[in-house]
Amino acid sequence: MNKNIAVLLLSLFAAPTWAAGASPHWNYKQADWASLAPEFQLCKLGQTQSPIDIRGAKPTVLAPLRFDYRTGSATLVNNGHAIELKPAAGNRLSLAEGDFELLQLHFHAPSEEMVEGKRYPLVAHLVHKNAKNELAVVAVLFELGRDNPALAPLLATLPDQPGTSRPLSAPFDPAALLPAKRDYYAYTGSLTTPPCSEGVRWRVLKQPVELSERQLAALQRLYPMNARPVQPLNGRTILESGG
Repeated sequence: MNKNIAVLLLSLFAAPTWAAGASPHWNYKQADWASLAPEFQLCKLGQTQSPIDIRGAKPTVLAPLRFDYRTGSATLVNNGHAIELKPAAGNRLSLAEGDFELLQLHFHAPSEEMVEGKRYPLVAHLVHKNAKNELAVVAVLFELGRDNPALAPLLATLPDQPGTSRPLSAPFDPAALLPAKRDYYAYTGSLTTPPCSEGVRWRVLKQPVELSERQLAALQRLYPMNARPVQPLNGRTILESGG
């Protein structure tokens, strides 16, 4: 296992930064995360960082995203930086490179990624891992409109305090958060939180889904701004499925 992947996995499964004695602490008000700890240096020095402003995507033939998500138990966690949903095992994303298991999904307001300079009010990042401990993240963008029924059970169960969690009262299907059309942008990037580990496969769904102003306000009550600024593209190619 190379050093970059080892650091990435440590960031996913280590104790959250609100825990007693955990360090270093980071937040969205301090932009220079690399100054907080040696293990955060990629946040400054990395050349394939996320999020990005998706511009000039190259239309091409890409394998469709295949979601094998299932209704099951799930728990909401307030991790000190975002609201995170952890589903039961058994939810799979199939890419051309193989299968990835859904670990968790979480929300950023506003969206971290931009599309042709446009930022959306909310994004959900669905984080997956394969047998090689490689990550693939699917981003679902939200635009203001009608109430989103899939968000209702989550908003009714929000854990207010960092470090707390609550199980959903009914089974939940993560596929309910996905748009009807699954065309996407693809690029190679990083985690958008420290240690900003690289080598992450990003798939940003092109079709946004709706949520109401009331639903957005419920999430922003806990985290009014938890989005990292867009990062330099540094010559990366962005691919676009569906033309």
